[in-house]
Amino acid sequence: MASDATEVDAGGRAVRVTSPDRVIYEATPWSAQVTKLDVVRYYVAVGDGIMRALRDRPTTLERWPKGVREGMTLSTRADNRGDAFYQKRLPKGAPDFVESARIEFPSGRSADEVCPTELATVAWAAQMGTLTFHPWPVRRDDTEHPDELRLDLDPQPGTDFSDAVRVAGEARALLEELGMVGFPKTSGNRGVHVYVRIEPRWSFTEVRHAAIAFGRALERRHEGVTTKWWKEERGERIFVDYNQNARDRTIASAYSLRPKPGAPVSTPVTWEELAMLEDPRAFTLHTVPPRFAELGDLHAAIDDAPCSLEPLLDLYARDEEQGLGDMPYPPDYPKMPGEPPRVQPSRKNAANWADEGAAEG
Repeated sequence: MASDATEVDAGGRAVRVTSPDRVIYEATPWSAQVTKLDVVRYYVAVGDGIMRALRDRPTTLERWPKGVREGMTLSTRADNRGDAFYQKRLPKGAPDFVESARIEFPSGRSADEVCPTELATVAWAAQMGTLTFHPWPVRRDDTEHPDELRLDLDPQPGTDFSDAVRVAGEARALLEELGMVGFPKTSGNRGVHVYVRIEPRWSFTEVRHAAIAFGRALERRHEGVTTKWWKEERGERIFVDYNQNARDRTIASAYSLRPKPGAPVSTPVTWEELAMLEDPRAFTLHTVPPRFAELGDLHAAIDDAPCSLEPLLDLYARDEEQGLGDMPYPPDYPKMPGEPPRVQPSRKNAANWADEGAAEG
């Protein structure tokens, strides 16, 4: 018979875990079964790393209270009947030690989001069914100026992880030429993420422009890269998702679990390790804690030397002089200043071009 509850020590604070034996991930040929207690203990085991990724950041919680099973879905704006959901506001009844930070959405509305300041907050969120943490690229003392540029290398149909790895190598070279330092990690799926710590003195719009400029520069260097927003234009390339740097867009943090079979983890790696990595599924809830105990946090130096965005903003300005301006925002955004008409190329004609402008204005 399953026990009703147990306690886990999280940074010196006891966190109560109910239904600890509930199966969250079923066993796979490459990874053992995972219970709710396993999830909480995992986050405690990588505490220094997950807190470096989340500390003082407004954080959206991706909650899978029923666990991860084939056929389960994540609720969306269009369909809220999914088995899992994003928690964008501090839940009622949260313990007193769970702090919050106020953020503003593109719509102008605001919310108080969970803002981890201690490991017990992470353990509590895991007890509440959180598998993936989605921190904003800002700290709560200044939520208008990101301190992180996030480069999301997303494989498109016909490409895979090995293609993303090759593009990441080119991204590393480009960053070095720009005088910037990148910290890579697996996405926990097929992609690669590269984080760059930046000085917190530019707006979300400017950071997004920097990501666009980086993507375009990478596109010019590597034929297997695209910045095309519309899927019908991307082809079999690695998409640099510049919109992950728009306000209210977030990426799974380092050390976050992902809701995929086998309990994969978005795992920091060295550039040299990434170049040799064949299967990111090797990084799971079971394998990452001993790796962490041996190697420590491979993103430990990320705060040591914040970079300037000026080189990328200069590239963006030069692109503008060549007629390359802003690019489309996500579909749920209000029409943004300087944005081109938000209509996919196959639908682009005079009539719906005008309609698009009217609808989004």
